[in-house]
Amino acid sequence: MAATKLIAICQSGGKFLTEKDGCLSYKGGDAHAIDIDDEMKFDEFKVEVAEMFNIRTDSMSIKYFLPGNKKTLITVSNDKDLKRMIKFHGSSSTVDIYILFEEVVALEVSNMPGSRSSRTTLSETVAPAPLNACHSHIVDTVLDHDTNQIDTNMDMDMLPEISPSLPLQSSIEEKYAKGAQQWQNTITGVGQRFSSVHEFRESLRKYAIAHQFAFKYKKNDSHRVTVKCKADGCPWRIHASRLSTTQLICIKKMNSTHTCDGAFATTGHQATRSWVASIIKEKLKDFPDYKPKDIVNDIKQEYGIQLNYFQAWRGKEIAKEQLQGSYKEAYSQLPFFCEKLMEANPGSLAMCTTKEDSSFDRLFVSLHALLHGFQQGCRPLIFLDSIPLRSKYQGTLLAATSADADDGVYPVAFAIVDDAECDDSWHWFLLQLKSVLSTSCPITFVADREKGLKTSIAEIFEGSFHAYCLRYLTEQLFRDLKGQFSHEVKRLMIEDLYAAAYATKPEGFHNSMESIKKISEEAYNWIIQSEPQNWANSFFQGTRYNHMTSNFGELFYSWVSDADELPITQMVDVIRGKIMELIVARKTASEQWETRLSPSMEDKLKKESQKNHSLSVLQSTCSTYEVCGDTTEVVDIDRWECSCKAWQLTGVPCCHAIAVIVGIGQSVYDYCSRYCTTESYRLTYSEIVHPISDAEMSASKDSQLVVTVTPPPTKRPPGRPATKRFGPHEVVKRHLHCSRCKGLGHNKSTCKE
Repeated sequence: MAATKLIAICQSGGKFLTEKDGCLSYKGGDAHAIDIDDEMKFDEFKVEVAEMFNIRTDSMSIKYFLPGNKKTLITVSNDKDLKRMIKFHGSSSTVDIYILFEEVVALEVSNMPGSRSSRTTLSETVAPAPLNACHSHIVDTVLDHDTNQIDTNMDMDMLPEISPSLPLQSSIEEKYAKGAQQWQNTITGVGQRFSSVHEFRESLRKYAIAHQFAFKYKKNDSHRVTVKCKADGCPWRIHASRLSTTQLICIKKMNSTHTCDGAFATTGHQATRSWVASIIKEKLKDFPDYKPKDIVNDIKQEYGIQLNYFQAWRGKEIAKEQLQGSYKEAYSQLPFFCEKLMEANPGSLAMCTTKEDSSFDRLFVSLHALLHGFQQGCRPLIFLDSIPLRSKYQGTLLAATSADADDGVYPVAFAIVDDAECDDSWHWFLLQLKSVLSTSCPITFVADREKGLKTSIAEIFEGSFHAYCLRYLTEQLFRDLKGQFSHEVKRLMIEDLYAAAYATKPEGFHNSMESIKKISEEAYNWIIQSEPQNWANSFFQGTRYNHMTSNFGELFYSWVSDADELPITQMVDVIRGKIMELIVARKTASEQWETRLSPSMEDKLKKESQKNHSLSVLQSTCSTYEVCGDTTEVVDIDRWECSCKAWQLTGVPCCHAIAVIVGIGQSVYDYCSRYCTTESYRLTYSEIVHPISDAEMSASKDSQLVVTVTPPPTKRPPGRPATKRFGPHEVVKRHLHCSRCKGLGHNKSTCKE
């Protein structure tokens, strides 16, 4: 199968304008076109773009819009981002790409030592003041886009040194004090009372921000607070203490005079994490992708406070936890959540296991509606794949999906595991899947050919078939051959490999393999040794219905990607809700169908019917026929087989079979697989998924849990992920590829031709 190809319209030198509806439009600049496909590497693409605009690769960032969304720019920073962009625009022939010059943001690192006042808890919240919602989201971030982790490897020496004692100019004060003007009178003077020490501290912080000065604590405990201006020699001072026999805090003394003119720079250490969280909380609710770098810019503009990147990131984490709930609490609720999920959906299986230290190990979920639909209406075909999660505690989601009668993605079961690298995780997942499937029909599994899966499928689902995923096979081929081929050569080899896989006859397979052999005998030998009987149509003994890759369930994976930063119970419930919506939507849509087959299968049958006009049919025996056309094929009408194999592969009669069926006066619909019919489709979506009410979940907090589940010990590590390694100590290096002469070892700027 040929790679997905797009024309990238690369634009640079213009500027973004915000329309009334919040959408962004790009005006001005230059534009160039470049051909890309899903086999192109990000580094190759970036070098070619840099050469096109005559700029340095390290001074630019590459961005694009999602289809139908002109409000948020997505950054392309690695191979995975580039492939995702191409996949998103697969239905189009072009994609608009914007080349931006990266800005260096002056991050200020506070040198103030830790104090008792800086120790905050999640309960310390401040009434939020709205940020400027029109702030642009174009600014880049130093978060890794695959894992949302902070790059702690930044060279802090490269950041500009900013002294906390530099005065702010009056014009800057006017520009940056807009958001803080409402706080100018939070402190009024002696005699003012507050309900708690915490309320006084927060009011004092707002007052200092509004008046653009910094302070430090002289005394700070549960019943008294003494604060002075941080500027040397400035007499501004305030003292508050508890009123006897009450919890009220009262200002007892205050010198409101500033000899420093109140112009001491308001630096980031004045803004606690909980304060930042309270400021950004409402905006984060509306814009979940609100980036720390944008938070830094917004708070600087609105409040005149220069945060550093890490303060913004920590504030965002606290705000997320306040909005979404506690990750730790979600793990503790898992046993109760599983119990309620099964009570609401009888016949389902939801179970979690823990390690010896009671930390989370694995969670398996398969809903009765999905199991019923798979066994009643879906083909005996299951795709197995895994998705890394970006949540606080990482983990991996293992998914089993199938195809409905209209070739739509159908979730069957999923699991969340702490250690997906272990073969035992897949073995455990397949054991649970076997326990909930009552079908006796052999199942074809489309999955990677890794040893753990290969052994587990054969052992647990005895008599079933393991079809290797062609995508993983291709990736393994080029990893093992250590990147010795150019991009163009790789593309040609992939086309030939897919042609060999899709070929229905051995001669077609061998013709495609000979084409690969002419390019590389080493690649040819590798492919021949990769067990073609498990991935080539001409040799495979099972039925995979022409589905060659295990990432068929992209719709399901997109749901997971949208929810994988939520606490675990919320993430599972979001997936459950998406499944519920899917079942209702497809059930409703199928009620309007008037055809015997599903729409996609009707189209296949129609296309095959249009091919049979020039075919001649000769009867051989009572059930076998010879069909002559461009090729001569043998059709066995009783066994529903044609020597071209198209009938067996799709479940819909091929043009040769249709010629025979029409010739004997039968209906072609009587010879279509039941897995292609509208009736099977409706059976697939005949059951519904029931929700769990908030009242039921809130009851878990008061219940006595028999099993205690704590978060897994492995948290998301700081910094960018390590470079992906393909051998024990080997990092795959990028080979230079010249866009002018197509040669290797140099680029366009050093080409001698």
